Amino acid sequence: MQDNLKEPLALRYHGHQFQNYNPDIGDGRGFLFAQLRDDKNRLMDLGTKGSGQTPYSRRGDGRLTLLGGVREVLATRYLASLGVNTSQSFCLIETGEALQRNDEPSPTRSAVLTRLSHSHIRFGTFQRQAFFQATDNLESLVDYCLRHFYPEAEGAAGLLEGCAAASADMVASWMAAGFVHGVMNTDNMNITGESFDYGPYRFLPTLRSDHTAAYFDYNKLYAFAKQPEIMYWNLGQLAQSLSLICDDETLIPALESYAPAYRKALRKHIFRRLSIEPKETDADIDFVLQTFRYLENSQCSWPQFWHDWQGGAGQLMRAKKSANADFYTGEEFADWLTALGAYEPAGPPPDVETSASLIYEEIGALWKPIDEADDWSMFETKLASFKPI
Repeated sequence: MQDNLKEPLALRYHGHQFQNYNPDIGDGRGFLFAQLRDDKNRLMDLGTKGSGQTPYSRRGDGRLTLLGGVREVLATRYLASLGVNTSQSFCLIETGEALQRNDEPSPTRSAVLTRLSHSHIRFGTFQRQAFFQATDNLESLVDYCLRHFYPEAEGAAGLLEGCAAASADMVASWMAAGFVHGVMNTDNMNITGESFDYGPYRFLPTLRSDHTAAYFDYNKLYAFAKQPEIMYWNLGQLAQSLSLICDDETLIPALESYAPAYRKALRKHIFRRLSIEPKETDADIDFVLQTFRYLENSQCSWPQFWHDWQGGAGQLMRAKKSANADFYTGEEFADWLTALGAYEPAGPPPDVETSASLIYEEIGALWKPIDEADDWSMFETKLASFKPI
């Protein structure tokens, strides 16, 4: 993992936490124990979460609650089914320990999660090297990332542009999935545009632009609708770190490539969810924005809406029989349906009657039988309901 770098880089980093710089962080309960190549010859990291203390645990015990592990398994499986680039949860092992936590009833059960990720190198990994003015390490880190993750790119600006495109696609896929990350700190963003390390996430029950996931996000900095803007800000911090070894004149265009990449990716993911064929970019983006306006104004069920209209306007009769039927009336809906009717279907409607979902209350309902009777049947049924779309 180290190549010619002066320290292991997968575990130690700095970062902006709620846009305040913190040099006193690192992976306090994660252990990267192996790397391998997948069937596409991509370098992959195998790691654990909750396997004990590391040098960066500070006062933490380095453990993962079983509930936290259940939440992460659910998130990764559901997001993958929705077309989001995410880490994969391999196994969840209960340790038998009783943990004390301030944010859930204690004592609570302990577990270790094994997961697979394309990379554990974070924006904050670069920030740490820049903080110490370690330009040699920065250059080596850039070379490492180019070689293993962006082999067609050149130099720090090429890395930034590749990271901007990957990050744009990731956030666009979140927006199409109705996913609220919760803690979009720079130390939680990796350079391959892959979702990972799921803390207080949420999936939208209905579209509210100001919906947040973390109870401690008092100013709603990481609200659902702000996620694209926050990612741009985070990329700016990465660019600032790279400015120690690269001219601003080269970095700025790479950074500014984010916005058009995001628009393109959002169009792709929304049209994929609706299973309709795109036409003309500007008109398609207008339709995407119209869709979001209708969803927020109507407050219809978010997961049911995407299930109902997968396959386009031709699904009207099927949609009118759904739990959302009462929302499919009125002038605004009629205008949206007319706009939808301009697009040809790209595939068949779903072959199941009900929509898959993972709203906050459902996780609590799944956890209760596990906690009280070690009954995992509801959990397993929920995982089986996550079908790729």
